[in-house]
Amino acid sequence: MADTLRGRIIRSQSGFFTVATAEGEITAHLRGRLKQGAKTGDLIAVGDWVELALNTGDTPMIDRVEERQSKFSRMAPSARGVYEQIIVANPDQAVFVFACADPTPKTRMLDRFLIIAEEQGLPPLVVANKTDLVAFGEAEKLFGHYPELGYKLIYTSAKAGRGVDELRRALAGKLSVFAGPSGVGKSTLLNAVQPGLGLAVSAVSEATGKGKHTTTVRELFALEGGGYVADTPGLKALALWDIEPEELDAYFPEMVPLVPQCQWSNCTHIEETGCAVLAAVEDGRIHPARYDSYVKLRAGEGD
Repeated sequence: MADTLRGRIIRSQSGFFTVATAEGEITAHLRGRLKQGAKTGDLIAVGDWVELALNTGDTPMIDRVEERQSKFSRMAPSARGVYEQIIVANPDQAVFVFACADPTPKTRMLDRFLIIAEEQGLPPLVVANKTDLVAFGEAEKLFGHYPELGYKLIYTSAKAGRGVDELRRALAGKLSVFAGPSGVGKSTLLNAVQPGLGLAVSAVSEATGKGKHTTTVRELFALEGGGYVADTPGLKALALWDIEPEELDAYFPEMVPLVPQCQWSNCTHIEETGCAVLAAVEDGRIHPARYDSYVKLRAGEGD
């Protein structure tokens, strides 16, 4: 075995990191010198590509963390200012799973998730699950306008087997961040994609959320077709904290080309005369549910 190996962090727990390499999975520690200096964010996270030094005694050491090409993170206040917690490093896409029924879909929450993905530069994939519970026309009424905005959409039903192959292909070879409300059938859907996958994801998510003294475990789950799935049970707590209200329209693709046409440069798109966005809402060019999301999010209302 070589003295150094390149690999990807697939599990983090209590200062131990499991690294997937060409020669198998290796457990390692982070080199002490990498921890020195002021920290404004996590130095290392699942998804990071690292270089391992193997000739360091009993435990291999992580000698170098490669520059991240992308990240999914949350910002939190700390004693030294704002701290960036890296949920997943180097993700390729964010997969947002919502049910067509049971529970009733909260499209405003989906819209907020899409804004977070846009802000963090992650291509989103919307999954409309439980299509077996509604007529397909009803599913299209709920989610059919998202592809028109440029968002990829897959209709699925684990029970009926609908869309499972398409979802499997969309995940292959990529690191996918999964998120969605509870009860939408995410575990069942992942089990349909790959037997046992949803059960494994659920077990780690439940263990992580059992209490404030529970050791946090972050883990990537390997896909048989290549790639990984990362679950993000805490995504609902992600706020649009760093997006000012007047910047919100920039994260609604249907509004972006209309904003320069508004009569007022500081238009809120809520009650102004000569607002191009309001005109588009009135004539059906902007979906009413999307506009409602914009208004509620601008007012700082929750899901």
